[in-house]
Amino acid sequence: MTGALFKGNFWSTDILSTIGYDNIIQHLNNGRKNCKEFEDFLKESTLKRALEVFKQQVDNVAQCHIQLAQTLREEARKMEEFREKQKLQRKKTELVMDAVHKQKSLQFKKTMDAKKNYEQKCRDKDEAEQAVNRSANLVNPKQQEKLFVKLATSKTAVEDSDKAYLQHVNALERVREEWQSEHIKACEVFEAQECERINFFRNALWLHVNQLSQQCVTSDEMYEKVRKSLEMCSIEKDIEYFVNQRKTGQTPPAPIMYENFYSPQRNAVPPGKVTGPNLARRGPLPIPKSLPEDPDYSSVGDYSLLYQ
Repeated sequence: MTGALFKGNFWSTDILSTIGYDNIIQHLNNGRKNCKEFEDFLKESTLKRALEVFKQQVDNVAQCHIQLAQTLREEARKMEEFREKQKLQRKKTELVMDAVHKQKSLQFKKTMDAKKNYEQKCRDKDEAEQAVNRSANLVNPKQQEKLFVKLATSKTAVEDSDKAYLQHVNALERVREEWQSEHIKACEVFEAQECERINFFRNALWLHVNQLSQQCVTSDEMYEKVRKSLEMCSIEKDIEYFVNQRKTGQTPPAPIMYENFYSPQRNAVPPGKVTGPNLARRGPLPIPKSLPEDPDYSSVGDYSLLYQ
C-alpha cells in the first residue's frame, strides 16, 4: 500500500490548480518543522540540565547528566542530518515539479490564445461570406472582387489558425501527460519520505524517553546511597564526637576567697563561703529554659544541642 495513497488522493479537476501538490508540500513542511522543534529541544534541555546539576554540586549525578547531554546532542545531530537528507531529496523532486507546473501553465495560456485567435478568424470569415452574399446584386465589379479577395484571405486565416490551435491542443496534452506522470512520481517520493519521517521521529522520541527513564533510575540509585548513609546517622555518636573534639575540661572553677588587705588571716572567709556583693538585694537567678526564638539553645526530645 506504500506509495499508493498520495497519488490517488491529491488531484483537482481544474488543470491549472496545484492544490493537491500544495497540500502535500505544506504537510511535509509541517513535518520538517516538528523535527526542527524536537532538535532544538534536545540541544536546549541538555545544557540546562547539566547546568542545574552543577549548581547542585552533585558530582555523581552531574556526571550522569553530562553523559546524557552528550547522548542527546548526538541524537540531535542525527535528527539534523535526517532533516537535511530529506530536504535535499525533496528539493530534486520539487525542482522537477516546479518546471512542469510552469510548462503546463505556459502551454495552457498559448492554447487558449490560439483558440481565441481561431474563433476570431472564424467570425471574420463568416462576416466576409455574409458581405459577399449581400453584394451579389452590386453592379460594381471592383467592389465584388475586393469582397471575394477578403473572403479568400479570411478562409486562409481560418485554416492557419485552426492548424495552430490544433497543434497547441496536442502540445498541451503532451505537457498534461508529462505533468501527470511527474505528479504521480512526486506523490510516491513524498509518501515514502513521510513514512520514513514518521518512523524516524517515532523512534527518536521513544529513545529519548528511554534515556530520560534510565537517567531517573540511575539518579535514584545514587540518591538511595545518600538515604542509606543518613540511616546510619547516630545523634548520640555525633554529640560524643563533638564533645571529644572540642571539650575544654571537666573541672569547674574554684570559689574566689575574700582576702582582707590588712589582716588576711583574721578576716579569712571559711572555705566554701564567698563574700562579695550583697546578693540579697537581687532576685534569684533565672532558671534556664528553652525558648523557640533563642538561636543559641534548643532541645529536641531528650536531646539538647548546644551550638558553638
